[in-house]
Amino acid sequence: MALELRVAIGRRVRELRTQRSVSQEELAARAGLHRNYVGSVERGERDIGITAAAKLAAGLGLSLAEFFAPFRQKRAP
Repeated sequence: MALELRVAIGRRVRELRTQRSVSQEELAARAGLHRNYVGSVERGERDIGITAAAKLAAGLGLSLAEFFAPFRQKRAP
């Protein structure tokens, strides 16, 4: 589950970034993060915290709600 979520978030970041024609370097600068960090998130190699997610969303011009909108909430068993 955790790996699937990491990969899905990474795909979401890359999709939004490419839609905006923004490089990883530019997104990193906008978000106040390192370019290597953005790349590792996009590749699904890194778990990200809520602060980093908020920075990425802001760098993409989105709220956290807009960023996470495509993800469906699953109920705990």
